Amino acid sequence: MAYFFEEPSHTFDEYLLIPGYTSSDCIPSNVSLKTPVVRYNKKNGEKCPLTMNIPMTSAVMQAVSNEVLAVALAKEGGISFIFGSQTIENQAAMISRVKSYKAGFVKSDTNIRPDQTLSELVEKIQQTGHSTAAVTENGESNGKLVGIITERDFRISHVNPNEKVNTYMTPLKDLVKGEDGIALEEANDLIWKNKINQLPVVSKSGNLLYLVFRKDAASHEEHPNELLDEQKRYIVGAGINTRDYMERVPKLIAAGADILCIDSSEGFTEWQKRALVDIHKNFGENVRVGAGNVVDAEGFNFLAEAGADFVKIGIGGGSICITREQKGIGRGQATATIEVAKARDEWFKKTGVYIPICSDGGIVHDHHITLALAMGADFVMLGRYFARFDESPTNKLIVNGNYVKEYWGEGSNRARNWQRYDLGGSKKMAFEEGVDSYVPYAGSLHDNVNTTTSKIIHTMCNCGVMNIDDLQKKAKITLLSPASIREGSAHDVIVKNSIKAN
Repeated sequence: MAYFFEEPSHTFDEYLLIPGYTSSDCIPSNVSLKTPVVRYNKKNGEKCPLTMNIPMTSAVMQAVSNEVLAVALAKEGGISFIFGSQTIENQAAMISRVKSYKAGFVKSDTNIRPDQTLSELVEKIQQTGHSTAAVTENGESNGKLVGIITERDFRISHVNPNEKVNTYMTPLKDLVKGEDGIALEEANDLIWKNKINQLPVVSKSGNLLYLVFRKDAASHEEHPNELLDEQKRYIVGAGINTRDYMERVPKLIAAGADILCIDSSEGFTEWQKRALVDIHKNFGENVRVGAGNVVDAEGFNFLAEAGADFVKIGIGGGSICITREQKGIGRGQATATIEVAKARDEWFKKTGVYIPICSDGGIVHDHHITLALAMGADFVMLGRYFARFDESPTNKLIVNGNYVKEYWGEGSNRARNWQRYDLGGSKKMAFEEGVDSYVPYAGSLHDNVNTTTSKIIHTMCNCGVMNIDDLQKKAKITLLSPASIREGSAHDVIVKNSIKAN
């Protein structure tokens, strides 16, 4: 006879947080959402080698995590995991583009010779999407600098497109320059002092090394939580599978990936154990790899023992996931998070090593994130949430008079990511475990994430805590009856429709 759990499994929607004492110090501006991402020896006082400034990551999905969303999320303090259901070369290129997007000192990617034409320049600008071009003798990013030209220096509709770049560029003699070795702060000071938009940094021999942009300094002021590595580059993750990891991982590391995650619907497998052991053995313990997904203590302990740097929780709870319908397997996300968090704490007591856990799926409302954190999750992974934004890679459409964005599961026929559901069989999907759908368009990631984190912070103040660790220790949570769930929404009133101005 099968083992039966005595308690039913619950979702986040069945719980509420109970307010705690809020002191005069417990105000939103004092709350920190910083959270650990990878395992570390907490008992010995070791600092976590990788943390986030907000507890939010984007899902390893074609419809969610590309380089554009990765940059936008890193600006807010979270990590995006670039989807792995593509060629190794394409995924590595996405990682590389994130790492080169902003480094304070940026390698110029739009370069041209002075004798080339304006039409050739326009073509390069359209290819790269960057309106500032370095003019070098050989047209290469490290060539001898002779000038700078931007889209504002000419109007292609009012000039002869065959005219030469050197006619419209700002020549070297008129440029403010920085020399090799200049500090980023000093470079930014030169930009503001001279009222320029970019500062070329050149070697002693006059070769272009980097460009420093005014907009990057301004962006930092607008995004104080941005998540950067030691070289001031954005942090980015990458999804991998248990089939081609020996070929994929070294190329992702070379491209600059800061953290990896084995993308699988089921983490309690020999395949994940082999992958974790092989990666750490062949590429070093400093290569950080998350694993999952699991829904109970046994699954967590298995992956912790195998060397997972974080463990992902959740089977069948995603909005586009039909695993529970198709296979009758999974667990309510709240119950799974609570049990895995207890196993994580027991592991820490036994070993002194803290292994962060990520709640993946089951997040419908913003307050569900706070509940997941209170139940023990260190961060959450979100698919539908991020798929709604401008920065996600899918098309924005009008359906029934409303703006929507496309959103499909990795187990759908559209994605056909058979590696995610791989159980060591043939290289194909036997049936769908995800759907192809639409989600309501929601605007920019920046605005929405700010609203979401604001809700989390204010709720933490209501609980009387100022960081996630204290939330996990001090939060009080109550299970709801069906009647109290209904009571929690607007009821017994006629809700007015918002009137939009003409």
